[in-house]
Amino acid sequence: MASPDSLSGSLLVASTLITEPVFARSVILVMEHNLEGAFGLVLNQPSEELVSDHLPEWSESVAPPGMVYVGGPVEPEVGTGMCPGAFSVDSPLPGVSLLDLESSPTERQRGARIYSGYSGWGPGQLESELAAGSWYVVTASPDDPFSEPAGLWAAVLRRQPGQLAMVANFPPDPSMN
Repeated sequence: MASPDSLSGSLLVASTLITEPVFARSVILVMEHNLEGAFGLVLNQPSEELVSDHLPEWSESVAPPGMVYVGGPVEPEVGTGMCPGAFSVDSPLPGVSLLDLESSPTERQRGARIYSGYSGWGPGQLESELAAGSWYVVTASPDDPFSEPAGLWAAVLRRQPGQLAMVANFPPDPSMN
């Protein structure tokens, strides 16, 4: 059952309080959020692995450079695919379609990204992290899952209103400032 305050389709942007490498400066698209917990995909963490090594049939459909992205630390053997377009009814974000990676790709599924694993939270866990200031919740754009990963954290923050936009300028290591 969906929570009345569901964050499905929103972005979680790591605050500067998060320093663990898995989530530091991460941007997560919340795929589902309800009373049982939440799960999402880290959008800005490419791996060193090629899609062609794991899903050769999809290698021509993925956006360059053809890498698998790390969706999160949970169940890395689980794959999720997304591509630009509004032909999938089960996507949490309008303008983004989820892919059935067990079927053959079609021409309209070009520009896809493939994610290995996901990020997950049990009941109340995400809400506790939000209350602690670990994440900023912001509106997602259909371009976010397909944006340049290296600059996504700062780009998402820069487009926010008010003081939150200034967080984009926070140095990765404040002690080096």
